[in-house]
Amino acid sequence: MKMPIYVYNSLTRKKEEFIPLNPPEVKIYVCGPTVYDEPHIGHARSVYVFEVIRRYLVYKGYKVKFVRNITDVDDKIIEKARKEYPQEDLNISFRKVADKYLRLYQEALSKLGIDSPQIIEPKASEYIDKMINFIQALIDKGAAYVAGRDVYFDIKKAKDYGKLSHQSLEKMEAGARIDPQENKKDPLDFALWKGTKEDEPSWDSPWGKGRPGWHIECSVMSSDILGDEFDIHGGGLDLIFPHHENEIAQSQARGLKFVRIWMHHGLLTIHGQKMAKSLGNFVSIKDFLDKYRYADLLKLFFLSAHYSSPLDYREEKIEETKEALERILILMEKIDRKLSSTRYQVSDKKISEIEEIKAEFIQAMDDDFNTPKAVASIFELVNLANKNIQNLDFIYNTKALIKELLDIFAISLKAEASFEISDEEIKAKIAARQKARHNKDYTLADRIRQELERKGIILEDTKDGTTWRRKL
Repeated sequence: MKMPIYVYNSLTRKKEEFIPLNPPEVKIYVCGPTVYDEPHIGHARSVYVFEVIRRYLVYKGYKVKFVRNITDVDDKIIEKARKEYPQEDLNISFRKVADKYLRLYQEALSKLGIDSPQIIEPKASEYIDKMINFIQALIDKGAAYVAGRDVYFDIKKAKDYGKLSHQSLEKMEAGARIDPQENKKDPLDFALWKGTKEDEPSWDSPWGKGRPGWHIECSVMSSDILGDEFDIHGGGLDLIFPHHENEIAQSQARGLKFVRIWMHHGLLTIHGQKMAKSLGNFVSIKDFLDKYRYADLLKLFFLSAHYSSPLDYREEKIEETKEALERILILMEKIDRKLSSTRYQVSDKKISEIEEIKAEFIQAMDDDFNTPKAVASIFELVNLANKNIQNLDFIYNTKALIKELLDIFAISLKAEASFEISDEEIKAKIAARQKARHNKDYTLADRIRQELERKGIILEDTKDGTTWRRKL
């Protein structure tokens, strides 16, 4: 019998048993990137959180249809195009900017090992016509109005507006302001369609040339691909208001049932500050991988906090995570050496201690994807395996389970970047060192060891010969 999963629903503010609309199918929509800059580790956390959730649901036997949109039509993209290509036509340069940063985003996810081909990634620019139709339907229903060349959603027509962010309409209106350039009736009314200037990228519409507002794209793409009601909508805590609140308003005004469970992840800070290039604390995914090589290191760091909690990036925390990852790597290498040095016959018998830890892992993940507790179960396996390293059945089954559970976290235990020295070169150096030791040339042997250490290679002399590993 499949044990139930409990998920915290931002809408109801409580954990609920996860019961899909049409099991075993699960439909998920997550807000993706606006492609106007190099992807940073904050973007990586957002993608990774929901990739782990997707993988765990698949592990539990669900068939997941997962959509993550790409915003490639946006004011930020247009502004970046003005800066990067000041002499070019904006209708051309804004696409160049979007294409460039989408490519960097996709390359970064590939290097992180979380570029799942099962994920559907629609672009906003591909849905303009459907957005126009959606907006027209809202106008026809009296939920939106035309103001000059703009179209606004009439917030007074929204049912229970503020129910996701848990704010009253009066409080929100008190803090809202109307830009002098806007023609909306109420400060909280938001743009569905924006008339554009002559030199800006635009599309034809019944209201004149313009481009869609930000909020409309997610309602249109999610309903087009997943239907008028689906299981989970995810994103960062910073999207609850106004983005997700506005999605609910326009989708339900259109007549859609929309979303059953809202999930939001905590944000990533650096030394307690919001990450920003202007503050000099911007860490791109590329910069992180160039420095540390192991994408698994960043993933294990993300797993150290519950997805809904904030997470602060500090170098000392990364060093702690390196030590933890090394414990797993050293154990797996030790098991491989032990099994390869004997004629071990594979056994499929269950070992109670290992099965109990697996049950603990599943129990943790079933409880709103509690990754810190789940990871603790994996290290419990590591400790037990080290204590039972002579028991071949035990270490074989432990290795198999560790790999099975790490796969849920997309952790491969492989470096994601090239090294200064290759495996073949290391083996050649070790052979040369062994020859030097055989000839009692200990000075040369020490020099080879020191050379390897400078390149991050740790040697260990055992009764079965010399083994090596890369220092993280």
